[in-house]
Amino acid sequence: MTDPVALYGTAVPPAPATELRHGAVTLTLQEGALRHIRVGGTEIIRSVAFLARDRDWGTIAPELGTLERHEDGGTLRLVLPMGFDTGTARLDVTLQVQIAEGRLSVTAEGRAQGDFETNRAGFTVLHPIEGVAGCPARVTHSDGRTEDSRFPELIEPWQPFMDIAALEHAANGMRVRCAFTGDTFEMEDQRQWGDASYKTYNRPLALPWPHVLEDGAAVAQSCEITWEAAPDSVPARPAGAALTARVPQTALVLTAEEARRLARQPDDLDVVRPQRLLCHVDAAAAPAAPQIAAFAEAQAVLPGILFDLELIGRFDGSQTPREELDAHSAAVRDSGLVPASVFVCPSVDRQSTPPGSAWPDCPPLEEIHAAAARAFPDLPRGGGMASLFTELNRKRPPVGQLDFVSHGLCPIVHAADDGHVMETLETIPHVARSARAIIGEAEYRIGPATIAMRQNPYGSRTIPNPGGGRVCMTDDDPRHRGAFGAAYALGLAAALAPFDIAVWTPAALYGPRGLFGDDGPLPLAGVLRALSELAGETVREAGIAEGIATLATDGARLSANLTASDNGGLPPYGWHLARGTEIETPARRDYLSG
Repeated sequence: MTDPVALYGTAVPPAPATELRHGAVTLTLQEGALRHIRVGGTEIIRSVAFLARDRDWGTIAPELGTLERHEDGGTLRLVLPMGFDTGTARLDVTLQVQIAEGRLSVTAEGRAQGDFETNRAGFTVLHPIEGVAGCPARVTHSDGRTEDSRFPELIEPWQPFMDIAALEHAANGMRVRCAFTGDTFEMEDQRQWGDASYKTYNRPLALPWPHVLEDGAAVAQSCEITWEAAPDSVPARPAGAALTARVPQTALVLTAEEARRLARQPDDLDVVRPQRLLCHVDAAAAPAAPQIAAFAEAQAVLPGILFDLELIGRFDGSQTPREELDAHSAAVRDSGLVPASVFVCPSVDRQSTPPGSAWPDCPPLEEIHAAAARAFPDLPRGGGMASLFTELNRKRPPVGQLDFVSHGLCPIVHAADDGHVMETLETIPHVARSARAIIGEAEYRIGPATIAMRQNPYGSRTIPNPGGGRVCMTDDDPRHRGAFGAAYALGLAAALAPFDIAVWTPAALYGPRGLFGDDGPLPLAGVLRALSELAGETVREAGIAEGIATLATDGARLSANLTASDNGGLPPYGWHLARGTEIETPARRDYLSG
């Protein structure tokens, strides 16, 4: 199957990529970034890119000029003009790359035309995580001091390395050194956003943002990567998993408006037959009582499914937490809604608090959850974050007061190309293991976890996507509607399965992250139906290898191709379900036959 709409939900093709080889070095040049830099087949750096981000941390797509390629005396030199346009100003940059024996250098020189507002403009270097997490590292600071440390094994909530002039590590049989000039660089553990990388970037987060490159301001930065064999490098310990795990129950997220629609069309749930519905009540956006009443209306016609209350509280000082939660409890009681559980999250905690920023006003979580225990004494109660693991890691819940902890996932925070989205699945074991270190034996729930972003913790809005492209932090990603979205969901289920997730929410019922398109149920619905039918079964095998995701129980085996090529007997982004010797492929007949 080659139809891009069937594969990706959009006619917009993937960004073109150029494969480059020079001696033992191979890499991919895509959208101005050097990706998957390998030496003799071993990946030493995930990416080197000159990026510009807007005030909402959205990535400004560069306009690329003509690539020049020159070879001279054993050195490959590339020259690429790039332009970043905000609509009111522009940053023009010339990127120069040189590859020689044991060395790759990248320089960028540019100039602003107009006052260029940006949160970040400069180089980012991504180190891979497999084999690197937990390995030794040496940092050279701007004053020449050296510091011996390690790449974090568990995910760090704050920057593991600061003031980096050079960073050296040994992993996977290679010793790699990255040296930087032109600004102050530091590193963040990008795994907490789902990225399969550690990111070194310029301009410390403690400095004000956005900032302005004034008209005519010059930019000059460089990054030099050198390497040599290190056969004595010690392999890093792989992420651990639960000894026994079961396939989680499946939930779908609903707003109040969508609940009213479901009350009129209850058969819509048959497309997946989930065990639960996640009822999103945002008391900061509108009065809670009418929202709660809408879910009671849906429950009246769907008594056989569990309704979990996701309660976003105001906690803005207009009432005490006890007064606010008592009022919400009374609204639940008056509506007739019978929740199976209640998750409470302060509205302000949906927004990120980066390093160096002041925490917003909010009552202590201990006070909030004590009030929730009083207001909902007979319900399982949860906390954590309605946003992402990043926020949970930075503001950790009082686990001793909770029955379960939850957070969401989104793979398009920092990049949105197809390869990056699938690569985030490498990170899921690291996220789950780090979350378990925080929450211990508490029940662990995930979601919503969709390709598109429900709400932007890092800016004032999600990013519009009217053209159906691959856009960071958009609330409408077309791949959700194609075979890609179905394969990604099965990959996510396989990556999560070893960690004994109790409930996961991989989609909404309606809307851009829902299960229906113009022509009926989406490909995603078939995968989620198959996974929902396995809820509670013991996981016998789960993982991702060579582009194939696998999840097996005693009674069934699910597989998905996570690549754009035929792989493992499956078409691009195809999947199948096997029970015993019989293979059932209704999804393949319906939308993978091409």
